[in-house]
Amino acid sequence: MTATPPAAAAAPAPAPAPGRTPDAADPADRAARPDRPGERVLALARSSPAALEEVFLRGSTPSLAGLAGWEFRGLNTPPWFRLLGIKKFIKGFWAEGGRTWGYNCPVEQNATTAPWVARPDDAHPRRFGFYTVTPVDATARDNRYLHALLLDYGQGRNPRLDPSAGLRDYLVQVDAGDPDVLLGKAYYAVGPLRLPTFSFFILERHRRGPERVERPDLG
Repeated sequence: MTATPPAAAAAPAPAPAPGRTPDAADPADRAARPDRPGERVLALARSSPAALEEVFLRGSTPSLAGLAGWEFRGLNTPPWFRLLGIKKFIKGFWAEGGRTWGYNCPVEQNATTAPWVARPDDAHPRRFGFYTVTPVDATARDNRYLHALLLDYGQGRNPRLDPSAGLRDYLVQVDAGDPDVLLGKAYYAVGPLRLPTFSFFILERHRRGPERVERPDLG
């Protein structure tokens, strides 16, 4: 097999101007971000559950438009999630039919500071665990955090008997000036009950995702 000649090196992207909030839609800003968690994410990952709760309560509502069309590196904060093979993951979002939807992708469970590599391979990731994304409705059953977005797996049209259908995640933007780092808090629905999972997850903008996602309508 003939090796492909290496392409000419591209000029490095300019760093964002001092004091300017990085623009997720700006290729220069995206190129400046390595495929590894930033310092803000690593600091959150080292935080206690009590400290994460404070950060979550101080957070703001993420922009739905700022989520659609993007994939985010995901990191579950409980250390024992690594034993389950779900410490690291990818969450993606897309818009369809006037609604915002989302999905999960499994990734290689390498070191936290190593790149996120989707499985079975990065070019053809497996997408599962679908959900809808909406502002929290104060009149609805899932209304615990009115400043968050709700990720409702029960509305995601997942396969029948899929255990992920019980998940109800609340999602906030950590810092008002940075739409790229988000913090989530998970609950599990059992009938009318909403059981805490005592776990947080951190998302950081990763890369452009597909504009449309094919998934089975089995829910």
